[in-house]
Amino acid sequence: MAVSRKIQKALEGASWIRKMFEEGDRLKQMYGPRKVFDFSLGNPIAEPPEEFFEELRKIAHNPIPGMCRYMPNMGSGETRKSIASMLSEETDLSFTEQQIIMTTGAAGGLNITLKSILDPGDEVIIPSPYFVEYRFYVDNHGGTLKLVETRDDFSLDLEAIEAAIGKRTKAIIVNSPHNPTGVVYSKESLIQLGEILARKSGQYGKTICLLCDEPYKKIVYDGLEIPDVFSVYDYCIAINSYSKDLSIPGERIGYVAISPLAEGKEKLADAMAFSNRTLGFVNAPALMQRLVGKLRDVSVDISEYQEKRDLLYNALADFGYSMVKPMGAFYLFPRCPIDDDVAFVKALQAKNILTVPGIGFGRPGHMRIAYCVERWVIEDSLDGFRELAIEYGIR
Repeated sequence: MAVSRKIQKALEGASWIRKMFEEGDRLKQMYGPRKVFDFSLGNPIAEPPEEFFEELRKIAHNPIPGMCRYMPNMGSGETRKSIASMLSEETDLSFTEQQIIMTTGAAGGLNITLKSILDPGDEVIIPSPYFVEYRFYVDNHGGTLKLVETRDDFSLDLEAIEAAIGKRTKAIIVNSPHNPTGVVYSKESLIQLGEILARKSGQYGKTICLLCDEPYKKIVYDGLEIPDVFSVYDYCIAINSYSKDLSIPGERIGYVAISPLAEGKEKLADAMAFSNRTLGFVNAPALMQRLVGKLRDVSVDISEYQEKRDLLYNALADFGYSMVKPMGAFYLFPRCPIDDDVAFVKALQAKNILTVPGIGFGRPGHMRIAYCVERWVIEDSLDGFRELAIEYGIR
């Protein structure tokens, strides 16, 4: 049966993560799971917190009539009120449930947002390296992706962003903590970005939206605090997910929050509810909505991720690998010892170590290592990383 040429081309260009994941499965069948060190997929192995299961048991043993039926496309009013209350406390802004839309994860949130704001040919700016799915989300809704390189430390290149903004620019997506680098954008850089967007919106007589993709918002290290994105720009839309901080990626639950300061927020919320329905999500998973509304202050043990970051980062740095130390999320993005990241990833693969080449994230010469794995995977992989560091002359 024929596949569209467009999708066939997309499959060829976006398969690096999935390729390495599938290669890991093949190697595990050949050598056994304890002999393969798979860092390919950002699929956390941490179990959800006990509070999650407590709430799940409560619902199972005390079912609410109609709890599995359709609900409003925006989602459960009770859950949206809980999230609005949390955001009001965090930001000192007056959020209400009318600015919250429950979504099928951050991916669903980004898709309903882009569908709601984009006209055909509108441009969406994305700092690179970037999560590769953004390209397809933008394309899904008639937009055009415009990549802007970040600086060597993966911080925002604000001059380059300002130069990239034109009359067709409709939005910029920033992802912090960042996949694939683990970088957290500073409050100062976000304030300057907000000033640029306000100035350019005035210049072109249109609203340029700031879309903040924040599924790793609670996974930060060394006492770092995530900047409040709503304080830097009025036309801010935050997209969040419980996949990582509650370790429930398969449950597909998240939300979109529209700034209370945004003019036209009511119409935009209506558009997102419509997009939820017409994209086929209808509403976010009903049972998960009822759970997460009661878990606003709960997360997995972030210290375990920090310990794994320190173990892997310190070892690779000692071996001679060059990288920016992650401030959040659960990824390392080291520079490869050679320019050909695909070749180096294949050399690691020969030692049963699975990583993803940086070309899959728009930054060749690097590799992404997802350390949301069992501790033994990191420990047992270190000999292979060390051997290649010696072989390629960086140690």
